Amino acid sequence: MGNLFVNEGLSIFVISALALARAPAACLNFNCMLILLPVCRNLLSFLRGSSACCSTRIRRQLDRNLTFHKMVAWMIALHTAIHTIAHLFNVEWCVNARVNNSDPYSIALSDIGDKPGETYLNFARQRIKNPEGGLYVAVTRLAGITGVVITLCLILIITSSTKTIRRSYFEVFWYTHHLFVIFFIGLAIHGAERIVRGQTAQSLLKHKPRECYQNISQWGKIKDCPIPEFSGNPPMTWKWIVGPMFLYLCERLVRFWRSQQKVVITKVVTHPFKTIELQMKKKGFKMEVGQYIFVKCPVVSRLEWHPFTLTSAPEEDFFSIHIRIVGDWTEGLFKACGCDKQEFQDAWKLPKIAVDGPFGTASEDVFSYEVVMLVGAGIGVTPFASILKSIWYKYCNKAPNLRLKKIYFYWLCRDTHAFEWFADLLQLLETQMQEKDNSGFLSYNIYLTGWDESQANHFAVHHDEEKDVITGLKQKTLYGRPNWDNEFKTIGSQHPNTRIGVFLCGPEALAETLNKQCISNSDSGPRGVHFIFNKENF
Repeated sequence: MGNLFVNEGLSIFVISALALARAPAACLNFNCMLILLPVCRNLLSFLRGSSACCSTRIRRQLDRNLTFHKMVAWMIALHTAIHTIAHLFNVEWCVNARVNNSDPYSIALSDIGDKPGETYLNFARQRIKNPEGGLYVAVTRLAGITGVVITLCLILIITSSTKTIRRSYFEVFWYTHHLFVIFFIGLAIHGAERIVRGQTAQSLLKHKPRECYQNISQWGKIKDCPIPEFSGNPPMTWKWIVGPMFLYLCERLVRFWRSQQKVVITKVVTHPFKTIELQMKKKGFKMEVGQYIFVKCPVVSRLEWHPFTLTSAPEEDFFSIHIRIVGDWTEGLFKACGCDKQEFQDAWKLPKIAVDGPFGTASEDVFSYEVVMLVGAGIGVTPFASILKSIWYKYCNKAPNLRLKKIYFYWLCRDTHAFEWFADLLQLLETQMQEKDNSGFLSYNIYLTGWDESQANHFAVHHDEEKDVITGLKQKTLYGRPNWDNEFKTIGSQHPNTRIGVFLCGPEALAETLNKQCISNSDSGPRGVHFIFNKENF
């Protein structure tokens, strides 16, 4: 309540709670300013890819945009909790002072404003005892109503953002996350009523709190202690969030404009293990390796957008995605494309879809290194399909500016069916490298993690055959999980004084393991081997 509570002489009855409410409110303003920026995907893609204003190190920080978004969200939750609890005490004490259930000084301050011409300090104007008085304030004052609404929105947004909900009930996550619109509207008008009040600067010149504190009964009767005058503090939150809200509005307008452009599905391929491939064309569509797009199918849902990594190469005249059928939306798309039917589906019967993107990812930097490690887990291999295809085209066209000299590719999968749609690409690249007399360029290791020892032994009898019985590749399939410590040490010894890019598309547990290996196996000085960890996030 401004200057009034900064001075020692005035109102102890809410000073502690008010301070605990105002401090996290300032932190909330700052964090709410930041929360939208990491999800302005077009802005981030422009910064990291389209423009040349970002170095590789800065781009790697931009790739952590969703991690930063989550951290800011948790800070908003923490400060909201502190702010809300503090104001609950604040309201209780203000209501008690209004019904004369407090110290004389607080009661005297609360009574100011009852007479004509006086300005009030205590926002609880009705003389209603707690708990009814507190509830009355909450449902009749703008600050109370908006506070309840934005708190409920925040609770729903955060609880539906847990990993379990996102994976099992993505639609719940998608719809509740858009409560952020109500959250920001409520936040902008939360302080419009100005219930947080303080003594005016002009009044402080006449009514000095230090001198008048002991003369409550004489206020308005003696010259040095006139009745103090109060005013509400102007709302500040809107000043913090208007800029990011404008940027995000521009972001959504750009997305809307791009989503209205016509997309033609040229081919739908059904792969084993409930995976489909959509090949599409769109006028003016340009991509880089490893990028991703958002896809909407109005037949399935008019509002939902889902992210998918592009599996095509920039050199191809179409762009493609591979979709694994794991939920209601993907199941609906599967049926809409006629993949559940045996007969051939005519092109004109295929559903209309909207595409937003492409957006930049860490994989774009793969050609910035001479040596890279590509690690994909399950369907997480999709961004590396784009990279390997692009490398194949570059070798076919004898690209002179290809900096990349060596690729170590690791694919971890639970069962054999997941290999089938990707094995053809590896075979193509393997043959191409042999024809170019550069078979050492690509070293790939496929690990089957879901088999037990007896199943592995059954296929081990065929180990001496020229090609692997599972994938058809010359490189034999391995069983179990990689010994990452040995892998990093071996690669580091083979490439001294080299910056090695490590790229992962896979689960967080594997990301933590690889990140630790990158740190522990990198030399401390500027020279020597350095492993640079990059993870796909979308």
